[in-house]
Formats: sequence, C-alpha cells, structure tokens
Amino acid sequence: MLPCLASDRYIPGSTVPANFESFAEPFLNEHCLDCHSGSEPEAGLSLDTLGAMDEANATTWRSIWAQVSLQEMPPEEAEQPSVSDRLRFRDWVVHNLDATMTESGGFRAHRDPTKGNFIAHDLLFGPLPDDIEIEPTFSPARLWRVTPQEHIARLNELINTEPAYDASKPGLRTHGDEVPTNHGGELKLYFGTDRITKWQGGTVAYATAVKSIPSVLSSAREHGFENYPDLYSVNSAEATQLLSTASDILRYMAYGPLSIAAPQQITDDPAAYFKKYVPGDNRGLPSSLVYSTKTVRPLTPVIPAIDTPSATDDCLRKAVDYLFEALTFRPPQPSESDRYVTIVRESVHKLGQKDGAVLGLSAIFLDRDALFRPELVEYGTPDAFGRIMLQDWELGLAVNHALRYIKPDEDLKKSVLNAAMRTRDDVEREVQRMLADDSIRKPRILQFFREYFDYDQGGYICKDTRSLITTGISGKTRGRHYRSMFEASASTDRLIELILKEDRDVLRQLLTTQKVIVTKNDSEYFGQPRTKAARVALQKEVKKAAEKQKLQEEAERNAWIAANPGKEPPKKKNPRQAPTINVNVEEALFEGPDIFARV
Repeated sequence: MLPCLASDRYIPGSTVPANFESFAEPFLNEHCLDCHSGSEPEAGLSLDTLGAMDEANATTWRSIWAQVSLQEMPPEEAEQPSVSDRLRFRDWVVHNLDATMTESGGFRAHRDPTKGNFIAHDLLFGPLPDDIEIEPTFSPARLWRVTPQEHIARLNELINTEPAYDASKPGLRTHGDEVPTNHGGELKLYFGTDRITKWQGGTVAYATAVKSIPSVLSSAREHGFENYPDLYSVNSAEATQLLSTASDILRYMAYGPLSIAAPQQITDDPAAYFKKYVPGDNRGLPSSLVYSTKTVRPLTPVIPAIDTPSATDDCLRKAVDYLFEALTFRPPQPSESDRYVTIVRESVHKLGQKDGAVLGLSAIFLDRDALFRPELVEYGTPDAFGRIMLQDWELGLAVNHALRYIKPDEDLKKSVLNAAMRTRDDVEREVQRMLADDSIRKPRILQFFREYFDYDQGGYICKDTRSLITTGISGKTRGRHYRSMFEASASTDRLIELILKEDRDVLRQLLTTQKVIVTKNDSEYFGQPRTKAARVALQKEVKKAAEKQKLQEEAERNAWIAANPGKEPPKKKNPRQAPTINVNVEEALFEGPDIFARV
C-alpha cells in the first residue's frame, strides 16, 4: 500500500480530502506510468504529463475512472492496488470530476444505469476486506421526472371519463388503467373518445379523425428499465409543446370536443346525420365522427374560470387549486395558489377573459411537481447515519407511483394529511390495502414486467417482406404482422396478470409456462415449419383437392344445362373457394376458455 493511501477503514463513496500531488499522482506513478509514458505509450495515452484535473483533461480523467473502476487497469498481469486503494482513487476521481464539470452539469456517468458492471461483483456478493467499512445505504435527494405513461394518464384524467370498475368484468378497461398505445404503437392522448358513438371507416380512419396530441416527454428506453432520475429532464422544446398541449386541453375542458366540423355531428341519430350531411366517404376527416348529445367529460371549476366574463379571484382560485392537484397529485400551498392566481389575473388583464385564463392556467402544466416527483426530504429528524426517511406527500406519492398512474385515492390522501405516512408500518398498511383492492388499478406492475422482459417492443422491430417470407408465414399474416405484434403484447399482459393472480412460483411460471393467450390469427406464429417432404406432399394434396372441386363444379354445371336446355346457367352468388392452406407452416391448434385482454 502506498504511504499516501494508508489510513483507517474506508467507507466507499466518501469524499477523499486530498489533492492531485499528494494523492492521485502517487497512485498513477505506482500503477499506470510503466505503460502510459514515454514516446510510445500504451494505446497512445501518455499520463506522465497529466496534471491536476481541469476542463481540458477531464475526458482523460473520465477514461481513467472507467478503466480503474472496471479493474481493467492496471492490467491483470501487473501488480494490483488494494481494494481500498482502488475505491479511494475511484471516489477521488468522481468527486473532482463533478467539481470540475459543474458548469456543464457535473459528472453523471457513474450514475448511469448502464454502468452497473462498474461495481466489483466480488465486493457486492462476497466478504469484504478488513479495511473496508459499509454504512447503511441511502438514496440522495432527487427529482424523478414523470414517465410518458404517467404524464399522458394525468392529462387524460382532465378530459376523458373512464368507466368505473366492474367486478364481473375485471379484464375491461377501467378508470386507472394506462392510456393504451394506438394501432401503430404510438402513445397519444385522444380527445372526446368517451363521447364518440359512430364514425366512418376502421381503426386507422378513427385515429386520424379524432383530435389527438402525442406524448411530449421523451424516453431513452430501447430495452430494459426506463425510469431513472438522472436520465431525464424537460428541455425547452418539450416545454413549448407542453404549453400548446395545455391550451388544447383547457379549451376542451371548457367547451368540449375540438374535432367538430359542424354542429349536426352532435346527435343521438348517427344514421340520419350520415344520410343527410355526409352522403360520401369522409373517413379520416373530423366530419366522419358523431358525438353523443350527453356531456360526459369532467365538469370542473376550469369552465367558469375561462367562460365567465370578469371571473372573480375566488373563481380563478378554485380553477387553480383544481388544476394544481390534478397535475401534481397534491393540494397547493397557499403561496403556490396565490402565485398562480396572480399569473392568471395578469394574463386576463392583458388578453381578455378566455385567452388570458387559458394562458395563465397553462403555467400550472409547467409546474415542477407537475413534471417531476420530488424526493428532496426538506424536513425531518436524521438517524445516526444522517439519513431522513421520506414522509408525508413525498412518501405518499412514492407509494402511489409504485402502483398507479392517477392521483392518490381518498384513503391515501387522508393518511398523508393526518400525518400517517411517515413510517414503514404506514407504507405497509397502504400498499397492502391497494394490492388487495381490485378496483384500484395498478398499471405500474405490468409496466415493470414489460421493461423486465421487453415483450412490448415486438411491434417496433422492423421486419421487411423478405424477412417475413423466410419465416414461412402466409401473405395474409404478413400483411397484419405489426398489428399482431401489438396484440401479442396485450395478450402477454393478460397472461402475466393471470400468473400474478395465482401468486405461485411467479418468476418460474413466467419463464417456463407453456400457456399462451392468442387470437384466431396467431396459429401460424405458434406453428411448426414443415419439412421439405411434408411441403411437397401437402402441395400434391392441395392440387388434387382443387382438381376434384373443379371436376365437381363442371359436373354440376353440365347437369344443370342438361336439365335446362337453351338457358344460360346462373352465376353463383358465393362461389366456393378452396381454403387457403399455408404449406410452409403447420398451424398450431389451441384449446382453452375465452379470455379478454385490453388492447
């Protein structure tokens, strides 16, 4: 051990109070300069002129951090530093890189979830050296940006009314479920879908005609777990989009559907509307939709705040408080409420009641707690190690986030307001209550398994026609491949729900089960490729069956002509066609009860 590194037991992650000359330079001299110095240094990296850390050499120090942390340097055949010396050096580099890079946001690479292998597994799972001491773990104060799924669910709550839970039909979409992706796998918020009763065309035409907005918040997920506090922020482009989105949502909250081309579309007689006003094919256009005359969107204090001339401060405050809680999941503090009422009042003074109220209320959509879930622990009593447990709204919202996308229910809200969300027992009580209540939807659980297994990514994997042909599936199946993949995600969701409900050897079942939930179109996907001999034999059978059918039809035609001389035989309305048989794949045969999955 180098004299400069000798000390008592070391606690990994501690700040090392030393400078380059007294600490880092001796480490580099001892373990690095034999290879990385002189006129021909290893890998072209010379460290003999490397000095104290600054912005100019930060990239080199970052590379040193990575190599030392991964135990790739010094090389395996060279003398190795002790475990404590390596950890001290790593922590010294991290601390100084963070300080050096303050102007550019600090050093964050060591918090990247992809850097998990930078942890020495023998230290994580094996016995610790005598000179290493571990303190109880803790999480730093942090802000979690809400996920795209959470955010779109919050906005959906403002404009659409979802059906209440029906215990007799637990598989049906219910209030609290996630907002599903559309037919193309896009996460979008659609306006007024709870009021549309009729439309022209199919799924694509419907999605095109309805007013919609895409998810604004970005996601870095390509596979694996998505939600980490150090990965996400909200940039200026997203903030601009959020303001535009807020304007659309507020106007819908005040006035209703935004896709109406003519007032006649609001009717309880769709057939009369299409017959009189849309005689042609308008699919994909706003005029192809029919809305019920019944108002079903949430009726909130936002309506009078926007639509009432010279709305009072009390009227504006009710709208502010409603929106704030709907978007942040907690009631506003008096100072927060006052601030937004002032913003709305000033906007109304400049732009008039309607436009001013919309612009002023839009500011709440950009509130920190509408876009981030804080875990800042700004008050509380530290324990012997300086740790403070989350409490009150921070703890309540963390528990709520673990299971749900919508705001806390009344029981959880009361627990927070009555100071009953401060201990482990409080958390256990609320989690057990929510898990036991089927009417409380818990989409975060399914999202965990989607990210763990990545099965929801199937529809986004590009497969060209040639690739699909090589699998042996038929042209009809190829034509609906991507839709089948998204349906397969929904089917897998339902399978996981059933396994979780059984609650026996869950992980083993998930990894080994032979059960599947399928649609009638999945028989080829689960089928087996036929051998060349089997394909040839089947082709002969198909050809023979076609010839037999042709001879039978000719015999029937000749018999008719003989019985009706001088007359032309009638054309068949529904001519029999030979069933389409895929000679490349032996389709799977499924059996079991009907199961409903949310798609």
